[in-house]
Amino acid sequence: MINKVEICGVNTSKLPVLNNDEMKELFQKMQSGDSKAREKLIQGNLRLVLSVIQRFSNRGEYVDDLFQVGCIGLIKAIDNFDLSQNVKFSTYAVPMIIGEIRRYLRDNNAVRVSRSLRDIAYKALQVREKLANNNSAEPTVAEIAKQLDVSREEVVFALDAIQEPVSLFEPIYNDGGDPILVMDQISDDKNADETWLENIAIKEAINKLNQRERHIVLLRFFQGKTQMEVAEEIGISQAQVSRLEKGALRQLRKYV
Repeated sequence: MINKVEICGVNTSKLPVLNNDEMKELFQKMQSGDSKAREKLIQGNLRLVLSVIQRFSNRGEYVDDLFQVGCIGLIKAIDNFDLSQNVKFSTYAVPMIIGEIRRYLRDNNAVRVSRSLRDIAYKALQVREKLANNNSAEPTVAEIAKQLDVSREEVVFALDAIQEPVSLFEPIYNDGGDPILVMDQISDDKNADETWLENIAIKEAINKLNQRERHIVLLRFFQGKTQMEVAEEIGISQAQVSRLEKGALRQLRKYV
């Protein structure tokens, strides 16, 4: 959908592109009260919105909605841009467009976060940006908490609360075979030896696996190691571990 020509009734293949001189002239006219110049600036920078929303194309949101929200960020950037700062407009506008889209995604997140907690999180982000700019260094949680006059725990909890949840089935690596998912990176501490060995049928099935498959199954499900840890221990890639593990589990299902 991100590549479709028409978004929100706008033919994206025919959007105008403004050069630096045209931008400067239009900003000067707009700041003198010319509303048509403002409209031309918006139209001439819609491609900037298109380039930004491509970063969010895997969120499951309608591209039309993201485009509209991105346009709000663009308009805010146009209305607040200061020509005297000698900064490219795109450098100023892109973070504002991204910020507007991120606010939209947070407010429409399936995981509901209380308004008060969200307010603390947004204020913490603003303070962090301000302190980073003033001190040319990333501020600590304690410094942010001091500025907001709240506890460190509240800041950490608030920032964690607005993070987007990640699906256990989110692919994180793919070499052309079976993808490695987030769930493949999680240790399984519940499946201890005694839990598996209580079932004689499963024990016998494990013994029918070849040596490498059996070793991987024991490390993964008896010792609760991640695929990365198993890969390092036996000297193969994580993708190979993933494939061998899936093959071993298929064999176990046949035997049990």
